[in-house]
Formats: sequence, structure tokens, C-alpha cells
Amino acid sequence: MLTRRIQQAALILLIAGVVAGCGASRPVKYYVLDIGPTPANSAAPQFPVVLLVSRINASTLYRDDRLVYGSGKVQLGTYEYERWAAPPADMIQDMLIGTLRAAGTYRSVSRISSSVRGDYVIRGHLYALDDVLAPGLAARFTFQLELFDPKSGTTLWSSSYSHDEPVTGKTVADVVEAQDRNVNAGLTQLTGQLNQYFASHPPQSTTGQ
Repeated sequence: MLTRRIQQAALILLIAGVVAGCGASRPVKYYVLDIGPTPANSAAPQFPVVLLVSRINASTLYRDDRLVYGSGKVQLGTYEYERWAAPPADMIQDMLIGTLRAAGTYRSVSRISSSVRGDYVIRGHLYALDDVLAPGLAARFTFQLELFDPKSGTTLWSSSYSHDEPVTGKTVADVVEAQDRNVNAGLTQLTGQLNQYFASHPPQSTTGQ
């Protein structure tokens, strides 16, 4: 009887410990990149073409919701309780579309789909969106943008952006703010270069005529 009571007491203590541990678990925090509103632009577009933005090409790390951090030169890790509200590749696609629309340079900018015809396809490749020590804490963003012509099956233009944005604080929220600045700066730079390409290579639209 004494042995059975000891076993029952031990079981009760074990269950109490598990329950207490579950109650003390850390809450998950979610973060977003600031897409921002797309302002209305009533002016005539500079280039009468329809751009279709394809899904961003990225590794599985950036299709997950966990924030990524660098650990050494060749290793990456993920935070368990710090997560994105949506996969980074999807948020960057939304930001790219918003940046292109805000310029008012093109007839229209949409996601690629079977129901929308376009003159050119914009393809993006996300290579890095993580925090690193370089040597201080920084938010790294490495991204490539391409202009693809579906009629000829060729890539007409390509450019890359890679920058480590210094983080002004020590929290994950500070890292996300630096990443947001970095992504916005990178997309603004790349879309500006795309505009320069069209300015030097005037396009001829085949849709919407």
C-alpha cells in the first residue's frame, strides 16, 4: 500500500509539473513587412504595357513563417516564437506589385494568372532575408529581379540588390524594422532600374489594344 501511494503521489507531481510547464509557455509573436497603401495614379502611363508578377522564387526557409537568423558563415537557424504573419516570399511579392503600381509607369501590374494576359513577366528570386552579425547586428536582404519576355522566351533584363541594414536595437522587432527598411529600399532601387531599361528600350504592347 505504501509503495502504491508513493507511485500515485509521484504521478500527481509529474502531471502538475507538465500542466505548470504548459501554462508558462512563451507566446508567439507575429511580424509583417509594411506593404503600405498603393496610391491612385490618374496620369497616363509612361509605358503602355501590362506587367505580370510571378510568385517569388525562394528556398523553403522563406516560404515558412519562422524568422531566419544567420549562425556563422554557412549556417542558418529559425526562431521558434518569432514568426511572420505570412511567408516572406508572399509579402515581398505584394510589396513588389505595390511598388510597381505606385510608380504609375505601366498600364497595369497584376499577379500572374491564367485569366490575365500580359506583355512581360516580372520574376523575383529571394536569396536572403535574415539577421546577421556583420560585425554588428544587421538585417540582410538579397534579391534578384528579372524581366522575362514570354513571346521570345528570353530574359531581357536582370539586376540584383544585396545590402546589410544596421539594426538600431537588440530586439527582434528592431531587426524586423531594419528588414522592412531594407526591403523597401531594395525594391525601390530595382524597380527604378527596370524603368530605366524600358526608357532605353521603348516597349510595344500587344495586349489591351
